[in-house]
Order: sequence, then structure tokens, then C-alpha cells
Amino acid sequence: MTDRVKTPFEIRLWSNRVYRFGEGEPAVEIVVQDRRGLSALGRLDELGICEAYMSGSLDVVGDMLRFVSLRGALSDRHPLDALWRRLAPRIIGRFTANRQAIAAHYEFANEFYLTFLDPTRCYSQAVFERDDEPLEHAQRRKLDFAIEACGLKAGDRVLDVGCGWGSFTEHAGRRGIQVTALTLAEQSERFVKALIERLQLPARVLNQDFLMHRSREPYDAIVILGVMEHLPDYPAVLRQFRQLLKPGGRVYLDASAFREKYAKPTFVSRYVFPGDHSYFCLHDFLAAVAGTPLEVQAVHNDRHSYFLTCKAWAESLEAAREEIIRRWGESLYRRFRLYLWGSAYAFFQRDMEAYRVVLERPGAVQ
Repeated sequence: MTDRVKTPFEIRLWSNRVYRFGEGEPAVEIVVQDRRGLSALGRLDELGICEAYMSGSLDVVGDMLRFVSLRGALSDRHPLDALWRRLAPRIIGRFTANRQAIAAHYEFANEFYLTFLDPTRCYSQAVFERDDEPLEHAQRRKLDFAIEACGLKAGDRVLDVGCGWGSFTEHAGRRGIQVTALTLAEQSERFVKALIERLQLPARVLNQDFLMHRSREPYDAIVILGVMEHLPDYPAVLRQFRQLLKPGGRVYLDASAFREKYAKPTFVSRYVFPGDHSYFCLHDFLAAVAGTPLEVQAVHNDRHSYFLTCKAWAESLEAAREEIIRRWGESLYRRFRLYLWGSAYAFFQRDMEAYRVVLERPGAVQ
């Protein structure tokens, strides 16, 4: 194990016996609280170690980014989990699977997410110009980019797919753009409905699956912020784009990505984003686009910006540790601590990718 680990660390047992690995001063201390924690470490199984940490059998002291870098020495072989992710939508139905997966991640109290999101409440990658700029500035730049990429102006109609906590709905609505916001999460629906009423935005929110949405009048644009991960059926998604967009209408989407569509760590698939929802796969998506009349206008690589985004979220989560544990319990805090720092490291290490993509439905030939 030590030959494969670049981060020096130490393991401290409940008896205070200490074992050091690697050269130099340890960047991380793994505290083993009981035999369950020791057993998890001994198996070198990523999922087992994550579960032991969430339950309190293991603690981590020190640099969390360096801690999650140790995952390179671990295994993650859970074929039954992977098989169920692929079979579930066929057994229980796509729309039921979608609702269950969204509920598993987004039906915690809105206030929980707001403890670590910036004031824009945008739960997807920002666009940074400098590493040291505030996350809020980088998020507003991304929201502006989405509006400009779609050529939206006051009076235009846009569909906000998976509206979260209304970041784009508010940003566009304040400019007089008419927004139809879709969500499958009841917490999100209540939050965005109250936001629309309070700010008197030209918008509405519907609790509806994007693949089931119909509109009497086509949209000028469709905006999808960090939701393509929940829409793995690319042909069905592209059919919706063509049905819902007017000629000349545009799609803006951004997403975290892997080169292999279903390459999702078991911890993430079991405790963060369950079901067959997967990271965006750019080449699979573009191959599907190639079979449609839709045109690709732009593709931007945001890997470093997403690293900075996840790092900022993780730091904010840690700053709110006492409040989160008091209100929602330590297990939830630990789950998201692993998830956010793990995501940050994956972008930093180039294991994960992130993209902004702009598509257009061609207009009528003059």
C-alpha cells in the first residue's frame, strides 16, 4: 500500500498505538475508534471505509483533500450495485426511478444546502477567472454566460430543467425573461414557488419530469444546470430538445463528466446519487447529437472551475459543521464532507471532467 500512496499519513488506534506510512510529516491522521473501523481499513475497500467514517468508526484529522487522495490505493468492486443501477429503471420504470433518485439527494431540508452554497444558490460548476475570486462572482459569471449563450432577452421564454433553489430562475426572471422551472423535488418546488411570489418574477414552477413535459408554445431556450447527470437517456433528451425548442432556439447545459458513462464510485451511487443516474459522457452525448439536426455551437472545459467550486462548497460545509450536526446529524455532515472533498479531488486529479455545451435547433432555411 505504501508504494502506491504519495500522501504521508498515520493511523491511530483506540489504544493510541500509531502507525506511520510514507515519507515526511503526516498530512492526515486516520483515527480508528473501534474494531469495525479497523476491519474497514484492513479490507482496503473504498465503500467500507466511507461507511465506517460516516458511522463514526473512523475519524479524519488534517487535510481532507490529501485524505481522499488515498483512494488510489483502494478497491471498489461491487458488481451487484452496478448491476442494480442499470436494471432498476427497467424494473420499476424510468419515471419512478427518476423520482426516487432525485428524492434521495434533494429532499433534505433546503436550509441544509444553503449552509454551504453561495448566495446565488447555484448547485453546479461556476466559471472562475481567478482561483482566488469569490464563488458568488464565478457563479454569476456562469449564469450570465448561459443567458448570453442562448441570446435571451426580456419577454423570451426559457425552460429551466431541474431548477434547484431557483438560481437561474431568479437571475433570468430579474431581466424580464419568462421562466418555466421544472423540478422533481418537493422541497425545491416549495422554495422556488415562494421565491417567485416574493420577488414577483415572471416565472412558474412545475413538479414534473423533463421527459414528460409538454408545451403549447415552443421555448426560445432550454437551460440545464448540473442536471444532465440525472438524464442518462440521451436520445430521449434530444427528442425533447427538438420538440420543445422553436427553430433557432438554443440549449445551454453544464455537467460533471466521466469518459465512461457509468463509471460512478459505489459510495456515490449508494449514498449520494442512487439509481442509474450517471456522470455526463461528452463523446456519447455528441455521438447522439450527430444523429439529429441539432447543431453544436460551443463546448467549454470547466474541470478546474469545478475543482474550485467543490473546494469552496466543502470549506463552507466544514465552517458550518456545528450547525449541520446540531440540526441534521453528524452522519449527513460526514456523507457530504466525503462527497464534496472527493469530487474536488477528482477534478483536481483529472479523474473527472466538466463541460459547458451550447446547442441550437436550426432555423428555417430562407
